[in-house]
Amino acid sequence: MAEVIIKWIHKNIGLSPETQMKVFLLLLISLILWVLYFLINWLVWRQTEDVRTRYRWKKTSGYILIILGLFIIIRLWFRGFESLATYLGLLSAGLAIALRDLVSDLAGWLFIIGRRPFSVGDRIQIGNFAGDVVDIRAFQFTLMEIGNWVDADQSTGRVIHIPNGMILREVLANYSKGFYYIWNEIPVLITFESDWQKAKKILQKIAEKDSERLSKAAEKKIKEASKKYMILYSKLTPIVYTSVKESGVLLTIRYLCEPQSRRGSEQKIWEDILKEFALQKDIQLAYPTQRFYNYRLEKEEN
Repeated sequence: MAEVIIKWIHKNIGLSPETQMKVFLLLLISLILWVLYFLINWLVWRQTEDVRTRYRWKKTSGYILIILGLFIIIRLWFRGFESLATYLGLLSAGLAIALRDLVSDLAGWLFIIGRRPFSVGDRIQIGNFAGDVVDIRAFQFTLMEIGNWVDADQSTGRVIHIPNGMILREVLANYSKGFYYIWNEIPVLITFESDWQKAKKILQKIAEKDSERLSKAAEKKIKEASKKYMILYSKLTPIVYTSVKESGVLLTIRYLCEPQSRRGSEQKIWEDILKEFALQKDIQLAYPTQRFYNYRLEKEEN
C-alpha cells in the first residue's frame, strides 16, 4: 500500500524518492494523530456527561497532539534536530508549557497522597475556600462548602471542585489534623450596673458543664499531636475573660469544641445564659442606648 502511494506521488508530483517518503510519513502521522484525537474524545464522552470535563479533555488532547505532531514533523524534515537529546528536550519543554496546569495538579495530587496534609472527611480552608473534603482525585479535590453567607461554619450546600495544584500555592488550614478541637469564643455584654462578678461565675459554671469530657479528650489528642507537631497548651478548660467596653462590661467565654459542632455548642451555651440571667435581677444584658437630658426642666426643678 505504501509503495502504491509513493509511486502515485512520484508520477503525479515528480518529487525525489526521499521527499516522497517524507510526504508519505507526514500524511500517515497526520492520520494517526487524528484517529488518536478522535479515540480519546470518544472514550471521554462515554465516561462522563460533564460538559466542562469534556471540553477540557477536548482542548487538552488537541494541544498535546498538535505539539507532538509539530515536533515529529520538525524531526522528519530538518536535519538540525537529529540529536535525540535535543529532540526530547524540546518535546518535554513543549509538553510542560502546554500542560502546565495539569502537571501542577498532578504534582499536587502526589503531594496530597504522599504527605497527607488532609484526607477525605477533614475540614479544611485553602485560600478563600473552606469546607469538608468529600473526594480526592488525580487533578482535583472536592469540598462541601461551609461558611460564606452561612454563619458559624455550617454547610452552604454547594460542592466546590478545587485543582490540586492550588495546594502548592495557597496556605492550607486543617481543622482536623494535629489538634482536632478548635477554640470558640462567646462575648457576653452586661451593663455597668450589673453584678459582673456574679455574672462571671454563672458563665464559668455554664461553660464547664459540658466541657469536662472535651478537655480530657483534648489532652489525649495533644499528647498524640506533640509527637509530630510543637503544640503546647497550658490550659484546656473553659475560661471567662473580663474587659470593659463603651456599653458595658464584656465577659468573653473561651472554650473548646469540635469543628463540626461549633454552632450547636454556641446555641446551647446561649440558651443556658438566657435562662440563668432571667432569674437574676441584678444582671442585665447591655445594648447600645442613647440618653437625652432636658437641662431646662432640670434647672426649673432645682
